[in-house]
Amino acid sequence: MSRSNRKRQQAVQQLRDSITPGTGVRTIAWMYARVKSVHDDTVELELSPGVYATFGKTAIAAVLDDDEYDRIVHGVEIDGSHVPDSPAGLTDGVDLGKRRTGEEHGEEADEATEGPKDTRPEDGTDSATDADARDDGDQPGGDGDRGK
Repeated sequence: MSRSNRKRQQAVQQLRDSITPGTGVRTIAWMYARVKSVHDDTVELELSPGVYATFGKTAIAAVLDDDEYDRIVHGVEIDGSHVPDSPAGLTDGVDLGKRRTGEEHGEEADEATEGPKDTRPEDGTDSATDADARDDGDQPGGDGDRGK
C-alpha cells in the first residue's frame, strides 16, 4: 500500500471515530443531520425533530463542529458576518442613475421615458423608403436585371 493511500485511510478512520451522538454531520448527498446513535457500521441520524434515518458510516462525508452545523442548518451567524443567498445581496442598492423622475432631472427624464423619437421629415415621407422606390435596380426589368 502506498503512503498516500495509508494517509487517506487514516483520515477516513479518524473521521469515522469522531462520529459521536449529538454531533452534526454532512452526508455524501449533502444532507445535514445530527447523530442520534452510532453502531458498528451504521449511524442513526436525526434529519428533523422526531425524524430518524439509518445511514452507513461510509455515507458520512464530514463531521461538523457545533457552530458550523448551526450556521448551516439554522442560519445562525457566528461572527456577525453574512453571506447572501444571491449575488444581488452583495450590493447595498447602488444608484446607477437609470431611474429618474421629471421633478429631479427636468426634461431629461421625460425624454428618457417617452421612447424613440420620430425622426421622419415633416412632410410624412420616409426618405429611406423613397430612395429605395426610386432605385429601379430592385424592380423587375430595372438596371439590376441587366446581364442576366
